[in-house]
Amino acid sequence: MTENAIFSPARAPLSLALLVLPQSSILEVASALDPLRNANRQLGTEAFRWRVVTPDGAPAPLTCGLSLPSTGPLAAAEGAEMLIVVAGYRLDQVATRPLIRDLRRLAPRFALVGGIDAAPWVLARAGLLSGYRATVHWEDLEDLAAAHPDIDVVPDRFVIDRNRVTIGGAAPAADFMLQLIRARHGAPLARQVANSFLTIARPGSEPQVAARQPDPGLDPRVAAAAKRMEARIDTPEPVAETAAAVGLSPRRLETLFRAAFGTPPGAYALSLRLQAARRMLTDTRHPLAEVALRTGFTSPATLSRAFRRTYGHPPGQLRRLST
Repeated sequence: MTENAIFSPARAPLSLALLVLPQSSILEVASALDPLRNANRQLGTEAFRWRVVTPDGAPAPLTCGLSLPSTGPLAAAEGAEMLIVVAGYRLDQVATRPLIRDLRRLAPRFALVGGIDAAPWVLARAGLLSGYRATVHWEDLEDLAAAHPDIDVVPDRFVIDRNRVTIGGAAPAADFMLQLIRARHGAPLARQVANSFLTIARPGSEPQVAARQPDPGLDPRVAAAAKRMEARIDTPEPVAETAAAVGLSPRRLETLFRAAFGTPPGAYALSLRLQAARRMLTDTRHPLAEVALRTGFTSPATLSRAFRRTYGHPPGQLRRLST
């Protein structure tokens, strides 16, 4: 829904405060701000204004190793019409109780409050998404829905619901900004901005995962098999069943997988499950038994053995290093 005056045609400048938490991605920051900068250039006027703030006003260390300068702490966001939070990793460390408290207190002062990537978690912890329809990065959809049943969690690229917007990641952030530009200044400008970045604006209702297009050079049967494996992280199926589902013999599927990925299908599926386990170990506090269950291993011990063989250390060591 877009029942918000921010999305009405307007000539007056729109002000945005971008709250960037430590361990965010520079790509998400750029995806949020560069379309607005480009729109200003195309219009020849300052139709969009923004300020970057951080929880304490200090530069925010990003995942790429750079630090993002800040114009001040969260309080410096006051006066803007929109507050968009950007968050990535280590939420337990960066989404502090004082930050949650301040977000809850300041949110009513903005016409639109939103979050990019993992930031919907932060908004949810502040109680700012209760009763709203929302999304989050696809890796976190299940956990957010389980932890906050009061939120209608959907797998869309971005969701606008009254005075909230939630955005699944960097590319959807650009999609949302293009929609904002279109709503305020028309479709021709939005197309010009999209063309400048050699992209197109995707609708928010498009699913995040379905939007990911396979390599055009990939055999369609291999792509279909890989997609089945991605969808069955928690309940992996035998390679013979995967092969039959895509119309191939197990031997032919193995030949095609080795040609495409340099690895047999069983090893490819295992790598997907171990990568998912690795994400959960670093990004959540789920017990090892739950991580094993969610990634299709019969027990924590089975996961630990596979994890050690692949990464050279047990899962517990990775969790200690990430805290």
